[in-house]
Amino acid sequence: RLTLVALVPLPFVSFAVWYFGDAIHKRSDAIQAQLADVTAVTQESLAGVRVVRAYRQEEAEIARFRRSNAELVARNVGLARLQGVFFPSLTLLLGAGAVLVLWFGSRAVIAQRISLGEFVAFNSYLVMLSWPMIAFGWVTNIIQRGLASWSRLLDVMDAVPAIRDVEADPAALAGGIAGAIDVRGLTFVHPGATRPALDDVTFRVEPGQTLAIVGGTGAGKSTLVSLIPRLLDPPPGTVFIDGVDVRRVPLARLRGAIGMVTQEPFLFSDTLEANIAFGVAGAGMSAAQAAAIAGLDTDVQAFPHGLQTSIGERGITLSGGQKQRTALARAVAREPRILILDDAMSAVDTYTEERILGRLRDVMRARTSIIVSHRISTVRDAGLILVLDAGRIVERGTHASLVAAGGIYAEMHRRQLLEAELAAS
Repeated sequence: RLTLVALVPLPFVSFAVWYFGDAIHKRSDAIQAQLADVTAVTQESLAGVRVVRAYRQEEAEIARFRRSNAELVARNVGLARLQGVFFPSLTLLLGAGAVLVLWFGSRAVIAQRISLGEFVAFNSYLVMLSWPMIAFGWVTNIIQRGLASWSRLLDVMDAVPAIRDVEADPAALAGGIAGAIDVRGLTFVHPGATRPALDDVTFRVEPGQTLAIVGGTGAGKSTLVSLIPRLLDPPPGTVFIDGVDVRRVPLARLRGAIGMVTQEPFLFSDTLEANIAFGVAGAGMSAAQAAAIAGLDTDVQAFPHGLQTSIGERGITLSGGQKQRTALARAVAREPRILILDDAMSAVDTYTEERILGRLRDVMRARTSIIVSHRISTVRDAGLILVLDAGRIVERGTHASLVAAGGIYAEMHRRQLLEAELAAS
């Protein structure tokens, strides 16, 4: 009978553990979300420190951080208050059970239904069981906080990549990639877009040939070159390398054979050499050689520690042109079979561009190259030039033939020659 009396508070204890455990889980999840927001605010402010200073927004950024941090503190205080109620509640309920046992047990001793020694022994066992019950609540708190963090990790780890090797054949191009690129009737629409970014695009690039793509802003140039390494997934049967649909080539093999420089190069907070050697496996080109080809060698000599100079967060210590040349050196160092330069020299002057292109010619001669640019001077030596307009190929040919045709390309050429003459005068 005393055991039944001692178990009277147990349903209330179970309810308290369930209620507070669920509340702790929700508040811990909210704290983790707010901590992510604080981290994002800090990272953005530090990465964009030059913009913040240029627009005199230091105080605004400090205020933004304070607001985010104050919310984090408030959520942590809320959790601390909840825990402050949780543990005393368990102690109160277990204490109520002890009071009930003391009341009914003492009456049983007086009535001589049990001996005093049995009653003392029973209370000793009850005290021994009290700590495990309190510890159970403490462990529940830890588990719920851990589960809130773990669920956020699972959101990342269980995320399925949109582009993956679903249709890949492990044997596809296993003997190596020569570099022939075929695009056949390619029409591509970005998710959520109302009109195609590319419309019925067809061309072929032979191994070792240089293809240039020009066109106005929004013509689809970057979209087109992103489909080759499957940074965007092309429709089946539209993009081929060496006669094999890129969707059938394992991603590691496909991207391992391609060196790509994007419009906005991303650099890591590491040394210049480490950034250039990023992704170079085995017998790649040395960082010094790649830097020389990219026209970065004279800059390296001026750096305090040469190639071992740390370039800071996203290469913050480098100029725009130096960032682009570092990204170019990184692509060249891999010695890829296919080299894609997506407006890779827009931040350098025409003199530096000429010097880089002169050094790149030997590199491009040995591999298939695709150059996207707004400058005619960058693409005039290409074996084939495509002119894109609103996602369609409106002109194709060599520099000489396109200038003679008097179309969009010729107009771009005349306008840029005029701009150069005005700049020179």
